Amino acid sequence: MSLEAAFERVSMELEEPFTISRGTQTEAENLIVRVTDDEGTTGVGGAAPARHYGETADTVEAVLPELLSVVEEVGDPHALTTIESRMTEVVQDNPAARCAVSIALHDLAAKRLDVPLYRLWGLDASATPNTSFTVGIDTTERIREKAADAADAGYPILKVKLGGDRDREIVETVREAAPDATIRVDANEAWTPRETVEKSEWLAELGVEFIEQPVPAEDPEGLKFAYERSALPIAADESCVTATDIPRIADRCDIANLKLMKTGGLLEARRAIATARSHGLEVMLGCMIESNASIAAATHLAPLLDYADLDGSLLLAEDPFEGPAFEGGAISLDDVDRAGTGAVER
Repeated sequence: MSLEAAFERVSMELEEPFTISRGTQTEAENLIVRVTDDEGTTGVGGAAPARHYGETADTVEAVLPELLSVVEEVGDPHALTTIESRMTEVVQDNPAARCAVSIALHDLAAKRLDVPLYRLWGLDASATPNTSFTVGIDTTERIREKAADAADAGYPILKVKLGGDRDREIVETVREAAPDATIRVDANEAWTPRETVEKSEWLAELGVEFIEQPVPAEDPEGLKFAYERSALPIAADESCVTATDIPRIADRCDIANLKLMKTGGLLEARRAIATARSHGLEVMLGCMIESNASIAAATHLAPLLDYADLDGSLLLAEDPFEGPAFEGGAISLDDVDRAGTGAVER
């Protein structure tokens, strides 16, 4: 067997500017990886690098030739452990780059066996949580409109970005616009530990489910302080990058929020999920702003999760790939009738 691998860089406009406590994004640069076997079957994966973790589209573009050389040298899409181990030896950083290759190989391997990816893993398609829909920081009126629109579209869970001097006003606005919605909030490291504890009190009164990454990842003691005193559960995101971080945060949060682009691949994501479980944590899988070239793969891990935040492709004005419909937030793997991840080029 032989494999040919290639990649391209794509720039995708967002439906509208997306703001969190660290800044505003108007477009997303992803890199698309394709791996083709000698029968002409192609697996597709996507990289969505995050500058916050020291990775950019330029760095991904720079290392992908080395990673794809590993793929071609091994020449077997089913040798996933071998290839991912060798990729880590070649490129220690740039997890999004390695992740794109991992997804493309998993997609190809499942297509060669003519099964959806979750069946390759032997997972129960009926045991999937709904994904949340994210409401970014904006004017009060626009937040009201976005929350109401998401609720009207059937999304039962809203993730609300916070981290400024309008936090209470924002959550009250979302609650008024979507009174029946489950609300989760994400401060993206913008609060102090004491501020987290204080805000958790009124957030609980407004029916918020949990708080995601309230304090800086560089302050593990602050995370522990918030966790031990908060009126709400705490999810760790920026504090939890790979499986090796989980033992260090296990006594400082209730939920580990993993992302494929942080872990560096699907095999490592599954290890991280198992590690979190072994430390008594609940598990959420999140995402960057990504094409369905990678989001579709993430959905196949849904049976292993307690919470899902996989709406990254929904924030794009136009995605070059079709993927999960997410009608009403549902991750409906048992409706998947395509082999592989289910991502299809438009």
